[in-house]
Amino acid sequence: MARRTLEPVLWLLFSAGGVASALFLPALVFLFAFAVPLGWIGDPGRAGLLGLIGHPLTAVVLLGVCVLCLLHWAQRFRYTLFDGLKLKAHQRPINAVVYGLALLGSAAAVVVLWQAVSARSG
Repeated sequence: MARRTLEPVLWLLFSAGGVASALFLPALVFLFAFAVPLGWIGDPGRAGLLGLIGHPLTAVVLLGVCVLCLLHWAQRFRYTLFDGLKLKAHQRPINAVVYGLALLGSAAAVVVLWQAVSARSG
């Protein structure tokens, strides 16, 4: 029997992360790097942002975007190291480092969003 790998799941997460990056990140960059600083829209302030980010549904969506973007980065960076720098001999440590960093970033996103939800409710 053929041994199954996680490769199809990783490519699925890579694809979903690319879509999330392409759809949500430009809108967030436009809002927080251009529209608010240039005064095109009003500054929501700390309380307004905390009210928005602290809503559980918004927190789940932001967490999904963060996790998918980080997994997209990990897969892209992994193949950059393998194919671009020809480091295929070191597959296991590279996999551990890039996916470990993606999981660490995902855990940090969970902590930050959990604190936002807790601050809104408390």
